[in-house]
Amino acid sequence: MKAIIYIPLVALLSLSVSCKKFVDIDPPRTELSSESLFVNDKTATSAMVGIYSDMNSYNYFYANLLTMFMGGMGSDEFTYALTSTAEFEEFKNNNVLSTNRFVGQLWSEPYAYNYRANAVIEGVTASQTLSPQVKNQLLGEAKFMRAFFHFYLVNTFGDVPLILDTDVQKNTNLSRTPAAEVYKSIIADLIDAKNLLAINYPSTGERTRPTKGAATLLLARAYLYTGNNVQAEIEAAEVISNPNYQLLQGANMNKTFLANSPEAIWQLQVVNNGGSRNTWEGFTMTPASITAPVAYYRLTKGAGGLVDAFEPGDLRRTNWTGSYTTTATPPLTHTYPYKYKIRTNPGPITEYSMVLRYAEAYLIRAEARIQLNKLDLGKQDLDVIRSRAGFSTPLPSIASIPAGMLRVEQERRVELFTEWGHRWFDLKRWKSVSGDATKTRADDVLPLTKPSWKSTAILMPIPSDARKTNPNLTPNPGYN
Repeated sequence: MKAIIYIPLVALLSLSVSCKKFVDIDPPRTELSSESLFVNDKTATSAMVGIYSDMNSYNYFYANLLTMFMGGMGSDEFTYALTSTAEFEEFKNNNVLSTNRFVGQLWSEPYAYNYRANAVIEGVTASQTLSPQVKNQLLGEAKFMRAFFHFYLVNTFGDVPLILDTDVQKNTNLSRTPAAEVYKSIIADLIDAKNLLAINYPSTGERTRPTKGAATLLLARAYLYTGNNVQAEIEAAEVISNPNYQLLQGANMNKTFLANSPEAIWQLQVVNNGGSRNTWEGFTMTPASITAPVAYYRLTKGAGGLVDAFEPGDLRRTNWTGSYTTTATPPLTHTYPYKYKIRTNPGPITEYSMVLRYAEAYLIRAEARIQLNKLDLGKQDLDVIRSRAGFSTPLPSIASIPAGMLRVEQERRVELFTEWGHRWFDLKRWKSVSGDATKTRADDVLPLTKPSWKSTAILMPIPSDARKTNPNLTPNPGYN
């Protein structure tokens, strides 16, 4: 696997330069060995926070538009508004080729970062000189990140190689690990991370490094995805009770995606902010000017479209989307994602890229409770989310689990749109309401906007480069 081979130690050492905004660290000497990197707290911390820095350094990287783009185009959230490339069209039409460079990045970048997380785990574990507090924090962060990367790999590609060390010779030819086994490792890593990480953020107030809250939320999500609704409810409840977080109400909804907002559980800074960028999401999704208001992405409309999924009076529609009218004859009005408000700003950075946020905990607990037939309690969690969105009247009583799941689907769709592929993963993991056990919710929903939809498109193809490098990688069903 190409991604696992090309991570030189020099890349690990260079991180302390690129991550200066995350933590104040002295730049390392170029002759540092991997052992000396983990001798003191500062250089060891540089190895960890450099991963966050590099994840979000450039446009269409794994941790910004790439994940949003795959999930939004692959599901039914938006289409690309400008002149599209063949590779964009493949996502739009769900006929992604194994040679698509973006699908290659969705594979190679998480594995590259996973290698670095494994290097931190090994280096920190072996170190005898780190302070106990820093050692626990770094080990917790690295295990959290290893779980995070495997979570997105398994949900994008299905069975994937489970890489838990830096043994390149062994890992290069690993076969695909069954998804259930990958999830067991994800959950084990998150339990360890939760026990190791601090509950509070650093004294600077920056929410750009994972804490116990981040590990707990991702653990709740992993339990939900694997059908362990009892544990999903427990972990989500723990996040909800954490005093570090709160839902922003009314007009304050527009502050949700600000740097270090009280709804943020984990965010990433854009360290490459040339041209006065705040986030890559805002730079790409927000129109360039009022006089030429053309956004790169347009929310889908019409039958099955996202625009018409919002109920009248939903503050998420008025606060988190924007619109513009073309000069065509007749003029057309389009809607675009507007969670991030700033395209460019010469002043201080005010927005960060959101990775995990508090509202998801309520949605996880609501779904888990409804699946456990705790219908009234599940409805109460949905009402909390809806109240924040401007609905003063609670939902009517939910009569059944299937009816409750349709309410969950609605709220997740209009709350989490264009964030980290949530909609895409939801449609893949839920069963079809038709009763056909071989179908998913994607088979029910996506033909409304994608006439050529095929069931096998719920998984991305294993990239051709990875298969050339590792002959033990088998293709996904429906791909050559």
